[in-house]
Amino acid sequence: MSTTTDPGTEGGFRLSQLIYDTRYRSTTFQVIAVAVLAYCLYQLYGNARQNFADADLNISWLFLWEPAGYDINQRPIEYNSQSTHLRASIVGAINTIIVAVLACISATVIGVFAGVARLSNNWIVSKMMSAYVEAFRNVPVLIWILIIFLAMSNAFPQPRAFRGETPDAEMLWGMFAFTNRGVYVPSFVNDGAMATIFWLVILASIVGVFAYRRYAKKLLYDTGRLLPTGWPSLAILIVPGLLAYFILGQPVGLENPELKGFNFQGGVHLRLSLIALWFALAIYTGAFIAENVRAGIQAISKGQTEAAASLGLRPGRIMNLVVLPQALRVIIPPLISQYLNITKNSSLAIAVGYMDITGTLGGITLNQTGRAIECVLLLMLFYLCVSLLISFFMNIYNNAMKLKER
Repeated sequence: MSTTTDPGTEGGFRLSQLIYDTRYRSTTFQVIAVAVLAYCLYQLYGNARQNFADADLNISWLFLWEPAGYDINQRPIEYNSQSTHLRASIVGAINTIIVAVLACISATVIGVFAGVARLSNNWIVSKMMSAYVEAFRNVPVLIWILIIFLAMSNAFPQPRAFRGETPDAEMLWGMFAFTNRGVYVPSFVNDGAMATIFWLVILASIVGVFAYRRYAKKLLYDTGRLLPTGWPSLAILIVPGLLAYFILGQPVGLENPELKGFNFQGGVHLRLSLIALWFALAIYTGAFIAENVRAGIQAISKGQTEAAASLGLRPGRIMNLVVLPQALRVIIPPLISQYLNITKNSSLAIAVGYMDITGTLGGITLNQTGRAIECVLLLMLFYLCVSLLISFFMNIYNNAMKLKER
């Protein structure tokens, strides 16, 4: 009786197996690729180091602790001209994150509404949304930033008009002032530790709303029992906060802006540059998100809608419970790219004078210190980290929305 043996082990290991043996071939090619990449990076590093030495350049980060010597108009944290370049960069980074978060939230709301409305059976609504999408998608976002900024600058009155010189210049509800320098809104005034407890109650209420809606959806899918979600969510959000507000002795108040001298004092000043950048990014990116939403909804079989309608579900319930949960699996992946685009497009803020990290670290700091390489590297690192964080959290949400196989 004859026996067969593995030719790879018959004579021991041979070097030719690294190429011709399928067990080792893929590993061999990967090791070669890594080695070639490492060699190329080493050559690039050596070339850059030699060029720096020839140009008498040295990499140093000490400039970050030198006084910045310039002012920043939108300051979310304490800052003055004697603060360091590092703090100026932090202020710019926070400004970038603020406008990116606001624009992402607004663009999502606008995009979902426009995407659903574009599929409406109402001909006027459908065509209006189509015109919006085509108009904003095909014009560069920088132009929209400038258009919105110039339109608001010319449409809103000067602060001095609120003295009564112009009858149309009045504060909205005595709390909001829309001027050509920006929008002044009330700010919260916190009173000690009780205010911290109050805000913790508000945060717990928001978490409670999400928990209740999640429970209601799970109960519907498991048992078919439909719980109301509108008024209970509103009650969970408002009632605990109101009770905590009065029980804790009204620890939080509002400071309304007041006209003093030639400008408003108090409250929160949202500069026109921030609002223009925020609205432009939101409306522009919302047009792309609308197309993603439309494509996701159309990817769902029409039979799903007809089956839900045959069960007696209203159109709103069909969209919320049947169509959108399935469409999210198509919508979320391109939505991640749109959030990344918003974050990177926020670097156009310098066009309207909004001091983001590109305007501080990549603009004034770079010009004052001459540390172009260091500033550009820090800018790249910041945008890389923010983009990776957005991708990380959105991919977690994407995995949660995936179809769970049994």
